[in-house]
Amino acid sequence: MRRALTPFWLTTTSRLAGLSQRTARIGLAVLALLLASLSAVTLLPGQADTGFNAGVVDGVRHGGNYYAVAADALRGGGYPLKPVFAFALPTLTVVQAHLPPALVTALLYALAGAVAMAWHARLVPALATVAARTTATALLLLALLPMLRPGLLVVPDVWAGLFVALSLALRRPGQWLDAVALALAAALIRETAILYLLIMAVFAWAEGARREPLGWALAILIFLLAYVAHAHAVSEVVRPLDAAADPFALAGLGLFVGAAAGSTVLALLPLWIAAPVVAVALFGWAAWNDPAGLRALAVFAGLAILIGVFGRNDTPHWALLSAPLLLPGLVFAVEGVRDLIAAARDGRRITVTRIIR
Repeated sequence: MRRALTPFWLTTTSRLAGLSQRTARIGLAVLALLLASLSAVTLLPGQADTGFNAGVVDGVRHGGNYYAVAADALRGGGYPLKPVFAFALPTLTVVQAHLPPALVTALLYALAGAVAMAWHARLVPALATVAARTTATALLLLALLPMLRPGLLVVPDVWAGLFVALSLALRRPGQWLDAVALALAAALIRETAILYLLIMAVFAWAEGARREPLGWALAILIFLLAYVAHAHAVSEVVRPLDAAADPFALAGLGLFVGAAAGSTVLALLPLWIAAPVVAVALFGWAAWNDPAGLRALAVFAGLAILIGVFGRNDTPHWALLSAPLLLPGLVFAVEGVRDLIAAARDGRRITVTRIIR
C-alpha cells in the first residue's frame, strides 16, 4: 500500500490520502470538470427582500397579528401565498417585535461571536501551521461579517444559519444535547433548517450512537408539531384567489451556486470566479478527515437539492443557512488537493531486496 504524504497544512492527512491511483485520477477529473462547468455559471439570483421582513416586524410591533400582517405584505409585494412555506415561521418576527432593536442587534452579534469562538476552537487543533490557522481565522471572519449587515437583522435565514453553525461546532461524540437544542432553535426560526436535523439524525444512527438519534428524533417531532400549527394558521388567512407558486421550480445547481456565492463575501467577485471557489470549499469539507467534515458536506448537498428543486429567483436567502460554514472549507482543500494529486501520480512500485546468506 502507498505510504501517505506527511501532512504539512493539517495535523492529520486528509480523507483522500488513502485513495487508490485509479480512484484519485477519477476524483481529479471530476473536480476539474466541476470547476470548468461552474466557471460558466451565469445565473444570478435576486436579493433578499429585507424591506418585506422589516415591514412585517413593524406591523406585529404595532399590534398586528403575524399571519394577517404577513399575508397582506405578501399580496402587496406581489409574492405568492401558496404553498405554506411562502410564510416564514413567526418565531423571529414575534421576538423582534417585542424587543428593542438595539437588543436584537446585540443578540445577533453575540450569536455570531459564539460561532466564531466555537469554530476557532474546533479548527485550531486540526491545523498544523501558523499560516493555516491564520487563514482559517480570516476565512471564518469573512464568512460571518457579511451576515452582520444591519439590513439582514430581520432575515430568519441569517439567525438559523448561525444556530446551525454553532450546533455543528459544539457537537461531539457523547456531547450532543446542546447541538440538538441549537438545531431545534434554528428550525423553529426557519423551516429549511429541518434538513440539518434530519442529516444529523441519520449520521447519529449510522454511527451506532445509543441516545443521540433519539435526541434528534425528538427535536424533529417538536418541529413537526409546531409546523402543523403554523400550517393551520396560514390556512386561516390565505384566500382561494391568492397567487400560488410552482413548488417544483427545478432551477438546478446554478441557482444554488449563485445563491451560495451571493450570501458570502464572494458576492464581490464575478460569478465565473466565485462559483469555482464554492466548489473548492465544498471539496475542502469532503477532504477534512473529521466527522464534522462529512456532516457539513451533507448539509451543503441537502441545501443544493432543496434550492435546485424548490428554489426560485426570489429565494436566494435560503443559502444563508449554510453561509457561515462555506468559506472555512477552503482551508482543508489545500491538503486535500495535495493528497489527491499525490495519489493520482503514484503507481505501484516493486522493491527487490537481495538477501545474502
